[in-house]
Amino acid sequence: MSEAKEVTLVIDGVTIKTTSDTTILDAALANGIYIPHLCSHENLHPEGSCRMCVVGIEGVDGVVTSCTEKCKDGMVVNTKDETAEKIRKLSCDFMFKTHPSECTGCPKFGKCQLASISQYVGDTGRKLKANPINCKEDTTNPIILHEMHRCILCGRCVRVCNEVRGVGVLKFKKVNGRQKVVIDGENLKKGGCRFCTACVEVCPTGSIREYKEIEDARLGKTREEGFVPCRSECPAHVNVPEYIRFINQGNYAAANAVIREKVPFPHALGYICVHNCESACKHHYLNEAVSIRNLKRFAAEHDDGEWKKLAFHKPATGKKIAVIGGGPAGLTVAYYGAKLGHSITIFEAQEKLGGQMRYGIPGYRLPREVVDDEVQTVLEAGDVEVKNNTKVENAPELLKQGYDAVFVSLGTHVGARLPLPGNDLEGVKVNTDFLRDFENGTAEVGEHVVVLGGGNVAIDCTGAAFRLGAKTVDMACLEAYDAMTASDEERSWAEEEGVVLHNSKTFPEIKGENGHCTGVLIQSVGNFRKENGRMVFDKLEGTEEILEADTVIFATGQRPSIPMEEEKFGLALTHGNYVAAQGPDGETSVEGIWAAGDCVTGTRSVIAAIAAARDSIIAIDKYLGGEGNIEEALAPKQFRDPHLGKVENFGDKERTAPRVVPAPKRVAEYKTAGPMDYGFDEEMARCEASRCLQCDLRCDLAPQKFWNDYQGKEKAE
Repeated sequence: MSEAKEVTLVIDGVTIKTTSDTTILDAALANGIYIPHLCSHENLHPEGSCRMCVVGIEGVDGVVTSCTEKCKDGMVVNTKDETAEKIRKLSCDFMFKTHPSECTGCPKFGKCQLASISQYVGDTGRKLKANPINCKEDTTNPIILHEMHRCILCGRCVRVCNEVRGVGVLKFKKVNGRQKVVIDGENLKKGGCRFCTACVEVCPTGSIREYKEIEDARLGKTREEGFVPCRSECPAHVNVPEYIRFINQGNYAAANAVIREKVPFPHALGYICVHNCESACKHHYLNEAVSIRNLKRFAAEHDDGEWKKLAFHKPATGKKIAVIGGGPAGLTVAYYGAKLGHSITIFEAQEKLGGQMRYGIPGYRLPREVVDDEVQTVLEAGDVEVKNNTKVENAPELLKQGYDAVFVSLGTHVGARLPLPGNDLEGVKVNTDFLRDFENGTAEVGEHVVVLGGGNVAIDCTGAAFRLGAKTVDMACLEAYDAMTASDEERSWAEEEGVVLHNSKTFPEIKGENGHCTGVLIQSVGNFRKENGRMVFDKLEGTEEILEADTVIFATGQRPSIPMEEEKFGLALTHGNYVAAQGPDGETSVEGIWAAGDCVTGTRSVIAAIAAARDSIIAIDKYLGGEGNIEEALAPKQFRDPHLGKVENFGDKERTAPRVVPAPKRVAEYKTAGPMDYGFDEEMARCEASRCLQCDLRCDLAPQKFWNDYQGKEKAE
């Protein structure tokens, strides 16, 4: 191949310098001169089949397709050549001959390149007789909808599927004497489709689209946020496809480094993250979401520490930050604050750091050595001092003691005891105290336990009760089975252990004798509705029953340990005793004090606390005179190979289940058996990683542009 040379040519009177390996079309577009084109696309080899991009060249008979003709020195190009204009109009006519005339009713109205080009070319008269493509919409495929009666045979979808992705599930075929784009197989799944949606991205009309539900989920988001829902739905925006791709490539330490770019506790999250990312994973349209959390844990288990060499550590600033609370949010601020060069002091009311990771989640679910290791990484990040068993009564007082900024992250460690008759009987406990006692080895239960609540904390209480020797554990909650806030996975684990669920129940009274609880009265509910902003329901008469109980555990919510009186803690409060924080960075009513995590939002999740704390430390650093930049690149640069290749039965690959200790053993031997969930081994991780749709590859395809996106707008004038 000859080496490209610099050439000078003139297009529509504009002198342009470019290289001899550049097409006329690319040279024109790069210089703001629009030439209509449909079959041409930046990521595809040129074909010149649509004939929309034809131009005249001085000294050359006829016209040439500008998407295939390379630039030559001295060339004089006329994009508005009379013959070229006629051919464009004729080509447009031929395309509209088969295309529906329902533009304003089309789901791609305003985003259709064919309609845009038609506007640019102008009125053609539509003299050709309509010959519409008679085929019904194909709604049998997951994710991708085919309405091929809108197809104009530009070939983009076929070429991107074959040339770029190497899958080849789309092809041209004559059907009843007519050329059509068809699936090479019974359907996309059977044909080996990888559901990367590259065909959707390059289709210039509405013939290949994603279903409205998927498209609507992208409204209000950037292009990348919309295309990669797992990353955008993660509160910390961890680059999920990137670390899964590293796992698939066998570079597990690099995968861990990607996660560490956004969170300081990847290993703990690998055990207990609520995985918003999985709820957003598009693979669930095929069967089940990719097991992202377990892949995160596998990556964290292969941490080689190399990421530390690339981590930023800024010089000491002389500034001091007080952190009230050593849970996920407080530790996150301490970690990044220390790396930014500030001196950190953590005030923790408990004996050890970790917050809900240590005192709210049982050790059989999250091993304590995992928490200890990741806490240690925080302590090694810089100048970090810890004051355990120290409760801060008034936040602004710390500013008077010489701290330049204060971050409040007390968590929600006070359980809610609902105002029911019998709530003060002996044997009635609250979730936070019970789980803290379980952690410390001092918790006790009777033979028959009833847990009130339907979330993950309630599930943890049921598991702890079984491990303490309970013979029966019942769990009652207002929510219907499929509306419980507990994750499906944790709920199924609880049911394996023997929990009996009582859904759509209220519990108006705790029964007792001689000052001790004996049971819980439950009653079915229905007709949920909102009145004056509150959810209310009807009690269904004749559905009352009593659950036997010598231990009752409230798992119906929890709150911060902040006094209700604002003057005592020194900050404006809201909803009782939650810290009132403004904006995403958590600025409070007192200058120099920020707050984030559960004490602001109520009990949510570790990953949500981390994300909020990241925003706060950025604001705090700026307040202290820094740039507020905590971004870092800890992983090696990754090559995103656009070539996926065909994988037989890819769409039917089932989700890989983790290795979980059988229920009887994990209950009976929880003190010695280690964690109940052993996650993935290497083979399982690679298998699960291979299920990823690699949605981020779509971001590498050039976005569709319209004639008014270019600087040259002669037609508009």
